[in-house]
Amino acid sequence: MATDLTRVRAYVEKHPEAVMTSLYHHVTDVDNLRLCFEGLDGSKAKGTDGVTKEEYGWNLEENLASLSKRLKDMGYRPKDRKRSFIPKVGSDKGRPLAISAFEDKIVETAVKRVLEQIYEPMFLDSSYGYRESRSPHQCIDAIGKTIQHKRINHIVEADIRSFFDRLNWEWLDKFLRHRIGDERLLRLIKRMLMAGIMEDGLTRASEEGAPQGSIVSPVLSNVYLHYVLDLWFKNRIKPYAKGEAYLFRFADDFLCAFQFKEEAEAFERHLKDRLEGFNLEIAPEKTRRMEYGPFAVQNAKRRGDKTPSFTFLGLTYYCGKTRNGHFKVKRCTSVKKFRVKLREYTAWVRKVRGIIPTGELMRKAKNKIQGHLNYYAITDNYELCKKYHYWFTRITFKWLNRRSQRQSYNWEQFNQMLETIGWPKVKIKVNLCPFRT
Repeated sequence: MATDLTRVRAYVEKHPEAVMTSLYHHVTDVDNLRLCFEGLDGSKAKGTDGVTKEEYGWNLEENLASLSKRLKDMGYRPKDRKRSFIPKVGSDKGRPLAISAFEDKIVETAVKRVLEQIYEPMFLDSSYGYRESRSPHQCIDAIGKTIQHKRINHIVEADIRSFFDRLNWEWLDKFLRHRIGDERLLRLIKRMLMAGIMEDGLTRASEEGAPQGSIVSPVLSNVYLHYVLDLWFKNRIKPYAKGEAYLFRFADDFLCAFQFKEEAEAFERHLKDRLEGFNLEIAPEKTRRMEYGPFAVQNAKRRGDKTPSFTFLGLTYYCGKTRNGHFKVKRCTSVKKFRVKLREYTAWVRKVRGIIPTGELMRKAKNKIQGHLNYYAITDNYELCKKYHYWFTRITFKWLNRRSQRQSYNWEQFNQMLETIGWPKVKIKVNLCPFRT
């Protein structure tokens, strides 16, 4: 392919300080746009235009040629995004998502592909969210190993309040210009951010923030926090710490580990001022500092306090012991996540039990519990996964038998059905033992 994006990455890796001035042709190239089209999931929700992937593909070559021409002529204008809400822990309304029109998703994917080639080589190892070949389990594993093997005694866990809604466009533009000198690409990104949000038939103009749900927003958020947080910690916090200090960030959630209490306290104080300088704010209810490590349990008992623990990425980290009585970092499903997940599933199965056939309902239920186990079935979390599996299965049985004028199941019949569809069994899927090499 004439516009092979791997050349961009190779050049960036060879010239880490270079400013790329010729990038826009990668976005407008028809072959690249076709690859972006093919990679999109056709089952996702439709945007304000109501066009599906199948419908757009009926005249694919004509549509892509037209899109490419409009992009080249700078005549492309993103459509308003449709507001939608998904369940969120601690929120009655839910987490707001902005659903782009299908053609806009193609352009967003093309821009994302270009930005990833530029920024992936320069992002730090402390960043894990929305990146190639990186996952939450890698972040969880790194935290456990660091606490287990390094001199860590204090943890600062933090969350940025409404990060995606408050991301400042002017600062983002300055950050992008460190590596991008193609004005057409920068102008396209600005147009994508400025697209309005349609909710209840009314359109609201955007003045700041990056819409959650947009394909390009995750990489833009990583660029923003790379300069605001990651580089600041690397260049201004860690070098001046007398003891060890580490940062772990997954999207806008992050956690810092320190050897000394006074340095954890100093970081907590400076963090507020640092973020405020870039239009961001810490969420106090989700931010705290605590003692955690080999000596934390003894110190807590001496003070008459509870055993220290903290929650990150849906898991509660607590101080455990090996069979030989030595300190070990252990993790389990957070109580809040456990309860919310079951409530959400109960609401779903109650809603659809009389709408979709039993076979389809059970296949979707199987996918839901399998997805839960794929994430939470990790080292030391077997018992809570087994408990979740038990209640998930009982909830399914209960609401299948509460359909009016439908045949009920006894447990023997229900278990036979579970065996037939291959209902998942609980087993550890991800080895996150902090002692393994």
